[in-house]
Amino acid sequence: MNRSDKIREILKLCRMFAGLSDADLDPLCALARLQSEERGTLLFSEGEEAEGFYVIAAGRVKIYKLSVDGKERILHIVHSGDTFAEAAIFGDGRYPAFAETLSKAELLFLPGKEFLSLLHSRSGIAINMIAGLSLFLRQFAHQIEELTFKDVPARLAGYLLQLEREADGSYLLPVSKSQLASNLGTVSETLSRSLRKLADDELIQVEGKRIEILDRALLEILAEKTV
Repeated sequence: MNRSDKIREILKLCRMFAGLSDADLDPLCALARLQSEERGTLLFSEGEEAEGFYVIAAGRVKIYKLSVDGKERILHIVHSGDTFAEAAIFGDGRYPAFAETLSKAELLFLPGKEFLSLLHSRSGIAINMIAGLSLFLRQFAHQIEELTFKDVPARLAGYLLQLEREADGSYLLPVSKSQLASNLGTVSETLSRSLRKLADDELIQVEGKRIEILDRALLEILAEKTV
């Protein structure tokens, strides 16, 4: 598969651009730049001018902020098929957070100015983008609801239920436990206690970053519990 065909396939698999006609995909393919990044690459920093946004073809990216004392707070972990930083090309045109690869990643970069110009002439792309941004807002609202109304064990249960199953039937945490704690709005010690509690109650079995779900029904009940 040549580079152009590969870019087209990545865009077709992206939620924001799925279903676009070839006529709409053609100019997007011409704009997009394919790039490979190693684990730990800082893609942009908070406050930088937003030159464009990204589509993840493979790998994972964390979106995070830093407190005044340098403490990291993960806002979102982005996976293959997702976009990120698209909202930054609107408004004040600056990235609102940091973005760093959590693994070796293959990305498409779409330059902001050219993309915005394209939206004026391609209503199909604009409609898809609005739908994609609406989905992100719903996810963000859900995250706020989780942090407000659910305790750490319930948030952890919900997170585990969303993991993708490995070939052996178990689940692998895609981030370190400290990063997971940040993503769940807690600290490592509280996360460790919650994992031990779920293991003691025989809902899960933990071996390093590998998780085996022993009682999915009870885990689902816990995930819905509010404080």
